[in-house]
Amino acid sequence: MMKHWYCHKGDFLRKNMYICNLLSSNGYNEIFKMNRKIAIFCGSSIPNNPEYSTAARELGALLAENGDTVVYGGSNLGLMGEISGAAMKNGGTVIAVIPTFFSETIINSQPVTELIRVKSMSERKEKMIAMCDIFVALPGGIGTLDEVLEVMVANQLKQTKNADGTPLPCGKPIYLFNPDGFFDPFFVQLDKMGENGFFRSGKRPEVNDVKSLEQLMSFING
Repeated sequence: MMKHWYCHKGDFLRKNMYICNLLSSNGYNEIFKMNRKIAIFCGSSIPNNPEYSTAARELGALLAENGDTVVYGGSNLGLMGEISGAAMKNGGTVIAVIPTFFSETIINSQPVTELIRVKSMSERKEKMIAMCDIFVALPGGIGTLDEVLEVMVANQLKQTKNADGTPLPCGKPIYLFNPDGFFDPFFVQLDKMGENGFFRSGKRPEVNDVKSLEQLMSFING
């Protein structure tokens, strides 16, 4: 099983020893869970497989009950609407980051805790990468893949940072919810890239293949 917090926890501990001395052995985990932001990447369409919609609603409820903040691309469209709506319904905090070129009808279609308007898709990705601690992708289209790849590239180039602006040497964790092999071709392509020498590290970038919501929540709460 891959280490999913990799450097994040260690960086915090090394740079905040004065806090750590006041904590119990589990104190760090409790502090880190406060105000934790989970970015959700997923499709803006209703998928043909209804299990994806069910999983999105279940995940929204689980994250709300877990005390995590859901950060997503805004609107009530497709799986994006399913997960954000479920999180709000279950008392969670939801932040929508949405470009202003969408119509006001779409922008305001989903009630959320906080609405952040940005100028472009690129600014939306940049904002979400900067503000979120963990990234979760559910099934989606090319927009979802674009968002996942953007985080992977930021991690590879060591451009992901802590809230205080200090760099994270090992990046931020990414989880692909892959219950029925939806993302399997993506992993195959990554392996093919590695076989052909396109990863300077010599190995595939750190992306976690998650088969169930139980496994996903276990990683998130690890």
